Amino acid sequence: MKSLENLRLSALIAGLAALAIAGPVLAQTPASDAAALARYKAAEAIGEAHLKTFDTLDFDVFSNQKWERLKESHAANVAVHWPDGHVTTGIDRHIADLKAMFVYAPDTRIKQHPVRLAQGEWTSVTGVMEGTFTAPMPTPDGPIAPTGKTFKLPMATVSHWTNGTMDEEYLFWDNQTYMTQLGLGK
Repeated sequence: MKSLENLRLSALIAGLAALAIAGPVLAQTPASDAAALARYKAAEAIGEAHLKTFDTLDFDVFSNQKWERLKESHAANVAVHWPDGHVTTGIDRHIADLKAMFVYAPDTRIKQHPVRLAQGEWTSVTGVMEGTFTAPMPTPDGPIAPTGKTFKLPMATVSHWTNGTMDEEYLFWDNQTYMTQLGLGK
């Protein structure tokens, strides 16, 4: 008898728990459903706009070195986290760092984003960065002669957006693979 009572008590508790979880959902009105849907659609549209801006950034601005247009996607005080661990602040510094990549590989480009995600004010894309080491690479110890080798490696960017531009950007690619493909890795 006691086990039957325990079973009934367990069922009652489970039912009350389910009602507690479902209650707020069941209590929603058509107006609140419509408002929630409107908020979702607005957030989705903003995320898609950010992703479209990001496509333009990589496929046109970055790949064609249109640095004067970087302000279309980046805030003046953007913080950029680089794959080697250093962090820069400001669009001018970011442009200088990007320009440095093109000195030794002037055909550097990103032409695809196979994965594109948006969640609120955050976006993330993956891409394929490729190019050819055809010009001397400046280093503190003197220039490194070009190897003529091509590189093609996956990259990813995670970005935070405020008022339509990125105020923080995290760049990811495998630097060891990058250097190896350039003919400089071990």
